[in-house]
Amino acid sequence: MGGNHSRVTEFILVGLQLSTEMEVLLFWIFSLLYIFSLLANGVILGLICLDPRLHTPMYFFLSHLAVLDVSYASNNVPKMLGNLINHKRTISFIPCAVQSFLYLAFAATECLILAAMSYDRFVAICHPLHYTVIMSWRLCTGLAVASWACGFILSVAHSFLLLRLPFCGPHDVNHLFCEILAVLKLACADTQVNQVVLFAASVFVLVGPLCLMLVSYTRILWAILKMKSKEGRTKAFSTCSSHLCVVGLFFGIAMLVYMVPESSQREEQEKMLSLFHSLFNPMLNPLIYSLRNAQVKEAFHRALQKKPK
Repeated sequence: MGGNHSRVTEFILVGLQLSTEMEVLLFWIFSLLYIFSLLANGVILGLICLDPRLHTPMYFFLSHLAVLDVSYASNNVPKMLGNLINHKRTISFIPCAVQSFLYLAFAATECLILAAMSYDRFVAICHPLHYTVIMSWRLCTGLAVASWACGFILSVAHSFLLLRLPFCGPHDVNHLFCEILAVLKLACADTQVNQVVLFAASVFVLVGPLCLMLVSYTRILWAILKMKSKEGRTKAFSTCSSHLCVVGLFFGIAMLVYMVPESSQREEQEKMLSLFHSLFNPMLNPLIYSLRNAQVKEAFHRALQKKPK
């Protein structure tokens, strides 16, 4: 290209590259999953807001998780659905940068919220007598605000570094949406600084919280095994196993995408992993928590019973 860098005004999202019939089928399947995700997270959020018995630190963080899941999915899925039935899969540069910014912000915030949830479970099981004192509303609010602030601050840094890069072609983003790694491959300048900052941020929001969670759950498991009450052990295992399922899915996929070295063979795999993150994970979170959590199910039954006769 030499020194002649004409600014790219739009990108083409390559997507899954399937037959027309398969894309239409996936459109309907993904649409149903997306609608179910919105409804399920909406129900969880509504129950937590309306039922006073769920006004506890655990459900306070769960409400933030529901908001993040709805935001996370709504940032990527509608455009992806449109591309499945529209052969002109273009996206302008600024909307692409905004999509990348929000994707990173919501993902980083969710990592930190999940870490706060693990700390809440650690205090509840290992220090039950001091739970209400330690997990005060001031601390819970502080943890939530810090999680959102860190997530968006990190995303601002990534977006600033992305916007300073020249893009002069090619225009094809080999992904389902404007995922930052896929967009960086199209820059006609050195992206080493971007890669280093992205890796450092991944260590901060993935490795750090995950290590803290592993320590917390090791101590939680030890405390559960020492419980004399079988009912207490069962309740503790049920609550913690739900959270561990969410943590394992979210952190496992994120670390595969952002911390495993790149290769040409992994591009299609990364699309599938990102699809799981954007579509299936927001749907599974409310299912995991509602199916394995007696308090949520009881709150749902109480809400149904309040219907006018």
